[in-house]
Amino acid sequence: MFYWDSTYILVIIGMLLCLGASAMVNSTMAKYSRVRNAGGITGAEAARRILNNEGLYNVQIECLESGGGDHYDPRTNTVRLSRENYNQPSVTAVGVAAHECGHAIQHAKGYAALNFRSALVPVANIGSRLGLPIILVGVLLSWNQILIQIGIWVFALAVLFQLVTLPVEFNASSRAVAKIEQYGLLGAEENRGVKKVLTAAAMTYVAAAASAILQLLRLVLLFGGNRRRDD
Repeated sequence: MFYWDSTYILVIIGMLLCLGASAMVNSTMAKYSRVRNAGGITGAEAARRILNNEGLYNVQIECLESGGGDHYDPRTNTVRLSRENYNQPSVTAVGVAAHECGHAIQHAKGYAALNFRSALVPVANIGSRLGLPIILVGVLLSWNQILIQIGIWVFALAVLFQLVTLPVEFNASSRAVAKIEQYGLLGAEENRGVKKVLTAAAMTYVAAAASAILQLLRLVLLFGGNRRRDD
């Protein structure tokens, strides 16, 4: 099973896409984390202003002391920010905080794509954990095509989750930019910086989705046929 074949190029392309997107977002966020916004607004303050102006007084804002990335938790109605973004009055901090508030607004308004993604979480977790093992068991059992096909379809659920994530993240960023401008949190030049930060962050989701699709394509090419392979 562990040998070089031409389909590995798909894995390499996916890895390069993810590495490139990660380098881009790290560089862009680091650059604008060093740019203090004119109003001296921290990420936590920006989040509170947006949420209050949207009438979301019930949404809490917490500082992550260690581990985990910035995120919105719909189970507890909580925006969680890294210590840096929570406390710093940087352009990056405001942009990231506003993005997570965008998810809170989506949740409050019943945004369909967010609801669909939330519903997919359990099956996506199963797909990411069990897809490949099921395929390998099928291969070991004399290329049992039923198990192999089940494994491919289970893995496809994880890919579907990545695809559904794209509109959710892009919409949250769009809402973030709109609310920052609507409530006058940053100046015009700072708004351009926020757009660069959020665009770079969005590319990580695009790269992850592309990588997942390429991996699925590789599985189909390797195991999707009905012909038994002799390795």
